[in-house]
Amino acid sequence: MTKADIVAKISEKLGMEKGDVQATVETFMEEVKTSLEGGDNVYLRGFGSFIIKTRAEKTGRNISKNTTIKIPAHNIPAFKPAKVFVEGVKTNVEVK
Repeated sequence: MTKADIVAKISEKLGMEKGDVQATVETFMEEVKTSLEGGDNVYLRGFGSFIIKTRAEKTGRNISKNTTIKIPAHNIPAFKPAKVFVEGVKTNVEVK
């Protein structure tokens, strides 16, 4: 499912203009991004949390030059689904 698909479904369900829904979805995503960039996690009860994870410093390899490099510690955005969300996927989605 793409962002356009999400906008179309919400527009259909709520009877709203696609342009208004698209602006709302994009604003939501921008606010989540801005919060994470500002160091704040975003908690959506019943859905999940957009959190900042810290990756420790590690040693990597540059295969083309056959050398080792240090990858510094850094933060990455992550999503942690709520238990209700996880259980819904477990019970409703067939294992492939």
